[in-house]
Amino acid sequence: MERISPHQFMTLGAAVFMGTTFLPIASVVTGVGGRDGWMSVLPGFAVGVPYGLMVINLLEQYPRRNLLQISETLFGKWIGKIIASIYILITAYLGGLLLGQVGDIYQTSIMPLTSIWVFYLGGLLLVYYLVRSGIEVFARFSEAIFPLIVIALLLNIGLSLPRIEQGELIPILSEGFKPIFFGALKVTPFAMTYILFLAGLIAFLPTGKQELRQLKTGVWRTVFLVGILDTLVALIQLLVFGPTETIRMVYGLLVLGKMVEVSRTVAGVESLFLGVWLGAAVIKISALFFAANWGLDTVFGLKGSKWRLAMGVVFLGIAFRFVSGPSLIMELGLVDEYLTLPFVSVWIPTLWGVSRWKTRAGVRRMEPQSGGKR
Repeated sequence: MERISPHQFMTLGAAVFMGTTFLPIASVVTGVGGRDGWMSVLPGFAVGVPYGLMVINLLEQYPRRNLLQISETLFGKWIGKIIASIYILITAYLGGLLLGQVGDIYQTSIMPLTSIWVFYLGGLLLVYYLVRSGIEVFARFSEAIFPLIVIALLLNIGLSLPRIEQGELIPILSEGFKPIFFGALKVTPFAMTYILFLAGLIAFLPTGKQELRQLKTGVWRTVFLVGILDTLVALIQLLVFGPTETIRMVYGLLVLGKMVEVSRTVAGVESLFLGVWLGAAVIKISALFFAANWGLDTVFGLKGSKWRLAMGVVFLGIAFRFVSGPSLIMELGLVDEYLTLPFVSVWIPTLWGVSRWKTRAGVRRMEPQSGGKR
């Protein structure tokens, strides 16, 4: 069976968590929290830490099994299959919507005359290749691409510093901590999507004591690295555009790319950032494709090329269903708030709690037997 190292786990997790979040993050948090919205990114993402640690704790108790298999063991066959069906539905639907976002952004930004199915098919072929190659190749691909994503983001932020408008952050906390709370709640689904992927990925992780400690550290580093980067992205857009324009521009980072100038010789480098964003999008969509296939394989025994192709057709069908940019963005928000967040928020703690309870109950049953033998 394929295995990935703790370092690959952290890099892959950060790449999946980051995904395409850096494009809408500023608009999302500013729309809810106003000028103070940027401060809600890190608290919202930090919710992923306890959930990630619960998942690693379950890995420690049930090595080389994913959470769908563990759910069948603890809840029973039928409840386990219901959970798996919801898991497949969310991951496949969200993956198809993100594939649709690839076509929407590329067609509206740099290639308006190109048919949208070209972007859909091209993105899906990259995703299919990664999924067919296996989780180890996917982890190595993320190790190569994620540093480029980080460098491109930092360059975009750094080169935008001369365009900062003074006074855009003032007043700070004028409405107290309430906007930060609601902003954090708005971005928490991004962390829950990372946990969805982690639920299947744990079957490929090492289970030694030292490796488990490294995996737990990797969860902390992943969440805070992505949280800090997205906080900077939200902050720079607020400082350059102000709250009103930041809310209006869903893809404000691309607008920043158009405004970037280097010594008055290089300008309009949004195409470079779009290339980096494509790599991030492919990683996120591939992770969801992997997750959906793990669900089919683990619980229903449906595996092989024909089922991967069938899943690819599902992704394409969902992408073509939402061709319009506004309807696509609205649907992504609905899936995050009303499917991903409630499902993961309930499933993981319940699974972890039942596992702890059964473990303690088993220990208590063993104690009288041990005492009787003495």
